[in-house]
Amino acid sequence: MPNPSHLLAVDIGGTFTDIVLFDTDSNRIAVGKVLTTYPDPSQAVLSGVAELLKDHHIDPASVRQVIHGTTLVTNTLIERKGARTALIATEGFRDALEIGNEGRYDIYDLGLVKPPPLVERRLRFGIAERMAANGEVLHPLDANAVAELCKKLNAEGIESVAICLLHAFTNPRHELDVYEIVRDEMPNASISISHQVSPAMREYQRTSTTVANAYVQPVTSNYLERIQSGLRQAGLNAPLNVMLSSGGTTDVETATRFPIRLVESGPSGGALAGVYWGKQNGFKDIFAFDMGGTTAKAILTHKSELSVTSVSEVAHVHRFKRGSGLPLLVPMIEMIEIGAGGGSIAHVNNLGLPAVGPESAGSSPGPACYGREGLDPTVTDADLLIGYLNADYFANGSIRLDASAAEKSFEELAKSLDISSAKAAWGIHQLVNENMASAARVHAAERGLDIQKYAMVTTGGAGPVHACGVAERLNIKTVIVPPIAGVGSAFGFLLAPISFDFTRSYLTRIDQVDAQLLMKILRDLEAEGRAIVTKAGVAEKDIRVTRSVDMRYLRQGYEIRVEFEGNEINAETLTMLEKRFEEEYMRFYGVLCDGVPIQAVNWRVVVSGPTLEIEGKALKVGEESQKLDQPYGSRNVVFNPDNGAALTPVYRRESLSSSFKASGPAIIEEAESTTIVLPNWSARVDVNGCLVLTR
Repeated sequence: MPNPSHLLAVDIGGTFTDIVLFDTDSNRIAVGKVLTTYPDPSQAVLSGVAELLKDHHIDPASVRQVIHGTTLVTNTLIERKGARTALIATEGFRDALEIGNEGRYDIYDLGLVKPPPLVERRLRFGIAERMAANGEVLHPLDANAVAELCKKLNAEGIESVAICLLHAFTNPRHELDVYEIVRDEMPNASISISHQVSPAMREYQRTSTTVANAYVQPVTSNYLERIQSGLRQAGLNAPLNVMLSSGGTTDVETATRFPIRLVESGPSGGALAGVYWGKQNGFKDIFAFDMGGTTAKAILTHKSELSVTSVSEVAHVHRFKRGSGLPLLVPMIEMIEIGAGGGSIAHVNNLGLPAVGPESAGSSPGPACYGREGLDPTVTDADLLIGYLNADYFANGSIRLDASAAEKSFEELAKSLDISSAKAAWGIHQLVNENMASAARVHAAERGLDIQKYAMVTTGGAGPVHACGVAERLNIKTVIVPPIAGVGSAFGFLLAPISFDFTRSYLTRIDQVDAQLLMKILRDLEAEGRAIVTKAGVAEKDIRVTRSVDMRYLRQGYEIRVEFEGNEINAETLTMLEKRFEEEYMRFYGVLCDGVPIQAVNWRVVVSGPTLEIEGKALKVGEESQKLDQPYGSRNVVFNPDNGAALTPVYRRESLSSSFKASGPAIIEEAESTTIVLPNWSARVDVNGCLVLTR
């Protein structure tokens, strides 16, 4: 048999599971989209992959790599369906998880609710030991007390243990000793230790991250084992790599050890796709807009570079309020949730005003129009009622949409607002667009960016439906809808290198760096990274190492990340770091703090393999079809309820040639999504097969 030439990418979303199959020899892409299955999403993955391979007559043995992204970790944290977990902390610090930063995310909300800790207080334990900030042992570990504690944990039926001792990131000796005792006394329990999960300063965030990792570890381990076993039974013996939130991939073993690194694995694929398609069209500053069935995400790039942050939150009590979620200290592409998805439920809030989300109908029962016993009105129902969606061609025709069920679902909402169902649906569509535009506008302003100068790249099943409406509100002039936009995140997985990020806190003024100590830290991190990526299949000669450091002015509370080159730390390297820090600081804040010493906080190493080289290749999507550049029909669409419905031409995307041009309003349908070209917008197809919408 010839060498395997197919790459398979699978992205599990809240509503749909997307599958992309790429033939590296012919550059042909095949896609599949199936409803996500609950409570076991692996069923949709395995059945969807089998169906796609069968439909395209692909031998499973021809697949050389499988890349998988999942919402499992996020959903487990949101739904609080993780393992029964205990926390072992330094004596006196078990309540750091509940005390947090002692701040209020909304100082005016008298009924404010904080996210409850993942571990209840009676399962949080302090042990006698103490490590100084410089790694010096101030109080030895009481090993007997740990052994006695394990008996209590066994009696409680604990499935997973989080170990987070004070200053373990400077000296992990006590954490390792506790780990060995717990491993021996509780052989069936999963164990997470903070100096491996999140070896960085900030006690509350480090504890929260370690606990979250422990909480989802057994669930993730069982899930990935089912996926791997199912793929092998189906004849796919290719390596399974898992998408990380930082934009890279890793092997199953590493993903099982650090499942908290998967918390935004799906959206990170959308970010990579946004950068790729933006570069193909000559745009370096991209607003990547990914809207699926459950949420909408926004990512802003700068000079084609994605910003990676180590500070984030998950499982918010209030969706758009920073500080209302569980804090995480793990590397991930900087993105924000800017709004609802297609399955998000519309309702009237306590003020009597229309609102959307955060509750979602998901895939079961799904929007009312799915005909799966869903009764609540959703964004998808609204889009169907105003004519944006084709009831007979949704998800490649696999789901027949029921317009009468959608209209019925809006009756109560419309009655409470004293308007017609059609007008209520149009209002919900506009409200969703306005909410997303507002959130994106704030996100850009916080970073000192002028979003009007950006080009939007939209992905996700609902992204192209809402893209023009969001872009108009942001005064963005260009929207790019790439081929297979509806499975954009899964396509982005193909662009991700095998990689892993490592962090170590070493707090020091730049003019007081201990070069010998720092070099040891960086070399240790690099060695650990090389071991992981080579095990995942990267040849030693293909490994790339990048280094960065989080820096701030002395006594500031937040840092700016600066990359640096070179294998040695010397005076020239440190001078260069100071210069780059000042350049970045000036870009962010517009002023420097002259005379204030500069401090380094966290030192970071990313070890990665090569990326898939597909730039410049003519990707072939689906089967060849005749290029007619003519609408196949038309339907009534509401662009302004005061003017009534307008008869609008409808095109099939696969029938459009690279010379296609049209003025809006128009609708362009494809198997995985629908593009709405609003009035005053125009559309054309470029040489890469992208739809380029301008106004």
